[in-house]
Amino acid sequence: MEDNKLFTEFPPISTEKWEEVINKDLKGADYEKKLVWKTLEGFKVKPYYRAEDLEGLEYLDSNPGQEPYTRGKQSTCNTWDIRQDIKVKDIQQANAIALEAIKRGVNSLGLCACDVDSADKMQALLKGIDLENVKINFSCSKNMLDTLKLFAEVAKANGFDLQKVAGSTNYDIYGHALMFGSYRESEEACYAEAKALVEFAKANLPKFRVLTINGCHMHNAGSNIVQELGFSLASANDLLAHLTDMGCKVAQVASSINFNLATGSNYFMEIAKIRAARMLWSKIVEQYKPECECAYKLFIHATSSNWNKSVFDPYVNMLRTTTETMSAAIAGADSISVAPFDSAYKEADEFGYRIARNQQLLLKEESYLDKIVDPAAGSYYIENLTNSIAQYAWEQFLAIESKGGFAKAIEAGFVQDEIAQIAQKRDMDIATRKTTILGTNQYPNLIEKMGEKIEKKGCCCCHKEEGPIKTLRLYRGAEAFEQLRLATEKSGIRPKVFLLTYGNLAMRKARSGFATNFFGVAGYEILDNAGFKTAEEGVKAALDAKADIVVMCSSDEEYAEIAADVCNGLKGKVKSIVLAGFPKEQIDMYKGYGVDEFIHVKTNVLESLTSFQKLMGIC
Repeated sequence: MEDNKLFTEFPPISTEKWEEVINKDLKGADYEKKLVWKTLEGFKVKPYYRAEDLEGLEYLDSNPGQEPYTRGKQSTCNTWDIRQDIKVKDIQQANAIALEAIKRGVNSLGLCACDVDSADKMQALLKGIDLENVKINFSCSKNMLDTLKLFAEVAKANGFDLQKVAGSTNYDIYGHALMFGSYRESEEACYAEAKALVEFAKANLPKFRVLTINGCHMHNAGSNIVQELGFSLASANDLLAHLTDMGCKVAQVASSINFNLATGSNYFMEIAKIRAARMLWSKIVEQYKPECECAYKLFIHATSSNWNKSVFDPYVNMLRTTTETMSAAIAGADSISVAPFDSAYKEADEFGYRIARNQQLLLKEESYLDKIVDPAAGSYYIENLTNSIAQYAWEQFLAIESKGGFAKAIEAGFVQDEIAQIAQKRDMDIATRKTTILGTNQYPNLIEKMGEKIEKKGCCCCHKEEGPIKTLRLYRGAEAFEQLRLATEKSGIRPKVFLLTYGNLAMRKARSGFATNFFGVAGYEILDNAGFKTAEEGVKAALDAKADIVVMCSSDEEYAEIAADVCNGLKGKVKSIVLAGFPKEQIDMYKGYGVDEFIHVKTNVLESLTSFQKLMGIC
């Protein structure tokens, strides 16, 4: 064809040639340190990938709808269930929210109603819902089998064909233990109830998935992607092994399992995680030699991360949930629920629900993400990420198996300790701003106040109990910084930070911007300036402003011109004198002048601001 001339005008370039140019541009800098990213999961990501990097990836020979289902279970489209989770106890209110959601495009509901213990209450909860076209997913029930029986009774009484009614129950043996410190009853009794659920569903509600693996708990405790996936697979395998030993068919159990995975902000990694999950599940199920191919088809419900959401600058959460939803959709998740953007600090309202719903509807109706099967296929980068995540998650899976299975591993605290170790690293990355939480530890809205907007949250799932099993600590990464800023609001004290800018325009602007972000995340008042001609002029302006903290903002070379005079003029008259930067060779000299603190890119911001809070009398 005529268009083929492009291939002659742009001939192929070998990897060696690319590397030669890259190394030349690096001018002697270390290639590994500068360009190779070592992920939180422990594997390395190259700066670029080429077709040759796909060699040896066996699963690439499969098509969508074929084992090992890396490319998804569907072969003609990429549709998913739009699910809305309704976390209210009041049955009439839950029903009203559900009907509104269905009218607005939802076809799957997550219902958290602890007190549905009679047919009348179940009838009220389901009033007006077409159960053959809207999936019902139960959470938070104290007795899930009784709830399921009531549901089947009411659905049948209302004339619905139970063979067409679909949904799930959030019955998670290990998830409950990790959340509350013990099994619901004894471990054996839990397996017996799981078996009863599977058997009841098979006989009455064949489209119901009654067993859930909540990988989202691990994610929201701070785990990395490999841990979330590897530990989830291990817990599912434990469940599969126990129930088949109790006489259940492999396909029957496998088809009853729903993986509830959280999707975070690491866009491409989250796509790869879901693709790797299907591949590894297929590998696990294969060892059981199931009697039906349906056992290989893992059902994945993706829910937006709680861990990365923030109270301050909450509208940024909309951006986060958008990319998270895109990751899940592109990866071929079966069902997706998006938390309202303000759920970190208040109960959901219609505005929050509407935005969350519309994010999915827009991705379907306007971006057509439901039309293309496995749109990530063939991407050198995503295919290699999928392979790396699969390899490292498999190692986690094998580590659990070597300890006798998932139940034994959580009883010994192994899983919890592994997750806590990664969570601690993530916390440190946030504290030092290696990881940015926009609006919280970086680029804060300086005039925003959120203290009065925070509502006390209450949910039937939120209480915690002590037990023999170490619990996971579910939290948000932003919490520590939020507590600093909320403490400032509550105290009624808003320290004034005066930026004493001097000299080189580029350097003073850069460092004043850095200082603004640094102290702004604690809610301090920032007094910026256009620049002073002398140290004396800056000192006078700082004292006139009644500053609590004065930050010198200039170049390293020019600090030598003003530091002594600034310190002499301010010592004992302000609470702290700070220098923006870290002129390593002159640190002791500046400390001798009276500089109290140096703030720079390697500063532990959380630790430093905690000290400032104490100095200011805030905490």
